[in-house]
Amino acid sequence: MQGTIKGARILSAASKTTARSVFGGSARRAAYTASLLSHTAAAKRLLHSRRQLSTTAPATQQQQQAQGVAASSNEPSASSLVNGQELHGFVVEDIQTVSELKLKAIRLRHQKTGAEWLHIDRDDSNNVFSVGFNTSVSDSTGVPHILEHTTLCGSSKYPVRDPFFKMLNRSMSTFMNAWTAHDYTQYPFSTQNAKDYENLQNVYLDAVFQPSLREVDFRQEGWRLERSDPTDTSSSWQFKGVVYNEMKGAFSDAGSLFATRAEQQMFPGTTYQYVSGGDPAFIPDLTHAQLVEFHRTRYHPSNARIYSYGNFPLAPQLERVGGVISSYECITPAVVPMDVKPFGERLVTEFGPIESVGSADKQTKFSISYLTNDMRNVYETFSMSMFSSLLLNGTSAPMHKALIDSHIGSDYSSNTGYSPYTRQTVLSVGLQGIADKDIPLVEQRVGETFARVSKEGFERRRIDAALATVELAYKHKTSDFGLSLMKSLSTGWFHGVNPVEYLKVSENVARLRADVASGRFFEGIVDRYFTNSGHKLKYVMLADAKYNQSLDQREHEMIQSKLNTLTSSDLTTIDEKNKVLAEEQMKKEDLSSLPTLTLADVDAAASRYALDMGVAGECVPVQWRTTSTNGISYFRAINDVRDKYPELRPYLPLFCEALTYLGTKSRDMPEI
Repeated sequence: MQGTIKGARILSAASKTTARSVFGGSARRAAYTASLLSHTAAAKRLLHSRRQLSTTAPATQQQQQAQGVAASSNEPSASSLVNGQELHGFVVEDIQTVSELKLKAIRLRHQKTGAEWLHIDRDDSNNVFSVGFNTSVSDSTGVPHILEHTTLCGSSKYPVRDPFFKMLNRSMSTFMNAWTAHDYTQYPFSTQNAKDYENLQNVYLDAVFQPSLREVDFRQEGWRLERSDPTDTSSSWQFKGVVYNEMKGAFSDAGSLFATRAEQQMFPGTTYQYVSGGDPAFIPDLTHAQLVEFHRTRYHPSNARIYSYGNFPLAPQLERVGGVISSYECITPAVVPMDVKPFGERLVTEFGPIESVGSADKQTKFSISYLTNDMRNVYETFSMSMFSSLLLNGTSAPMHKALIDSHIGSDYSSNTGYSPYTRQTVLSVGLQGIADKDIPLVEQRVGETFARVSKEGFERRRIDAALATVELAYKHKTSDFGLSLMKSLSTGWFHGVNPVEYLKVSENVARLRADVASGRFFEGIVDRYFTNSGHKLKYVMLADAKYNQSLDQREHEMIQSKLNTLTSSDLTTIDEKNKVLAEEQMKKEDLSSLPTLTLADVDAAASRYALDMGVAGECVPVQWRTTSTNGISYFRAINDVRDKYPELRPYLPLFCEALTYLGTKSRDMPEI
C-alpha cells in the first residue's frame, strides 16, 4: 500500500451494522425516516403512535466476561486506577477524562524498559490492540517495510508462515493489519470477543518480539535474484520479491512518484529524504543481516508504543504484555535527523512517466511546497489543517477558483495539501496536466491567491462550516471508532507528543473560534509561512516517453552489477536457495500451534437494540433509536422510487451524485 502508509496486508472483516432502516411503500407514503428523531418535543408530537420493536437485552456472555474478569481476579479496574499506581510492572503516569467522547485516557509506562502504553477505557465492545515501534530510516532500502512483512512469516511460539492469514478462520476479528509509515510501524487488530482478543494479542506479541526472521522469508518478502525460468539454468536473471514488486508498482504510478520525489527534495539531510517503504533502486542493497540488526535495535520495548481501547479489562493485558517484555533491558533508541536546515528557495526539475490519460502536450506536473510548523505543536497543526481545508477544498476555496476553475491543468498535483506526517510539516499547492509554458502562470496564480488571503482572509460562514465538519467527523461514532482514534494520534505520539492532546478536538475548535473572532488569524498564517518563506521548493516533473524504458535499463544494469560480484559457485547456491523457497511455499504446514476459538468462547445470544416504531403525520413511517452517539443526532430520509420512471433508473447514481453539486432554489453550493 503506497502513500503515507505502506501496508503489508489488509485483513479487514466487515464490521457488523448496529442499526439500519428498511422501508417499503408507495411513493405517496414516501419518505422521511429517521434513525434518531427523538430528541425534540416537536418530533414527538408528530408521532401519534409508537410501538417498541425490541427491548435492550441483558448483558451478553461477552459483556459479562469483559466486566467481570478484573473483579473476579481481584485486579483493579481501569476506572479505579490512580496516578502513580503500579500494576504488573507498569506505572500509571496520567489519567484524563474526555467527556465529549465518553472515555478515560490512561497513560502508563513500563518501569524496566520504558515502553509507553495508552489505554482508552470506553464502553465499546469493538476492542482494539496495537503495538508499534519508531522505525525512522537512514536509507531507501525499505528495511522497515520488509521487516514488517518478514515479521509476519512465523515466530517462536507460532512457527507458521503468515499467521495473520492463518488466523482468519480461527478468529472473529473485525480488523487485522500491519503498516509502515514515515517514522513508525504498527500492528493493530480489533475484535469483540474477549478470548479472541487474548489469542490475537499473544500472536501479535510473539510476532513482533520473537519473529523467526529466516533468510528464506527475507528472500521471499524482500528481494532475491532468480532466473526467469527456474528450471533453465541458462535463462536470464531478474529481481523478485513481494516488497520489491510492490514498490516497483508504486513508482510506476506518476502521481505517487511525483509526491514521493517532491518530499525527498523538500527534506535533504533528514530521514525524509529516504523512502521508508523502499526505492526499487536501493532495495537490493539490503542484506538479511541488516534486517535482523534493525529488528534487534528497533523492535524493542524501549522503542515501543502500545495502544488498547474498549471495555475489556486492562489488568490482564498488562500482565500478558509485561510477561513478554520483562526480560528486556532498557536501551536508548536510535535517533535519525528529522529537522531540515532551511535552504531558501529551490527549483528542482526531474522526469517521470507519461500518463495514459490527458493531452500529449499537457503532461507536466508542478507544485510549490512551503515548510510550515513543527508537528509537535498540536494546536498549530490543527490550525494549519483548517487553513489548508479553507484554502484548497471545495468549489468556493480561493485556490480552487484560481487553479482548477481556470482550467490551466487537469487537477491538483498529487502532493497538494497539508502534510502533518513529518517532524516539520509542509503545505503544497500545484497542478498536474499542464503545459510547460504554463508553469510561470501557475506560480503567479498561487502567489496572487496567498496575497489575497493575507489581505481578505476567509469568509466566516466557510470557517464555521469547516469547524462544524471537523467536530462532526471527530465525534461520529463508527464501528471502528477505536482504530480511528489510534490513527489520529499515532504520528504525534511517535514524535513525543502526549497522545491525549489529540483527543481534545473540542478545545482546539473553541480556541480557534476565539482566535478567528479576535481578527486576522488565518491572515497571520499566510504572513508567517508563505509570504516570505525561508524554505520553499518549486518542483517540476516533465513527462518522458522513454522513462519506463530507462527504468528497465537501470534494473538490468543493477542485476549485471550484482552478477559481476558472484562466482559460478555463488550462482549455484542462489539456485539452490530459490529451490528451497519454492518447496517452502508448497509445503503443507502444521497449524496446531495457532490458537483458535471454540463454540464455548462464542456467545450464543445475539445482541439486541431498542428500536421504536411510529408514524409521522398521516402516513410516513418512522423508526428511531436512542443510544450513545457522542452528542450527535442522525437523520436519514428514504424516498421510494421503485414505481416511478423506470426508464430513468439507470441514471439514478448520476442524479444522486449531481444533487450534491447543484444547490437549491434559494442557495447555491458555496452558500450551503
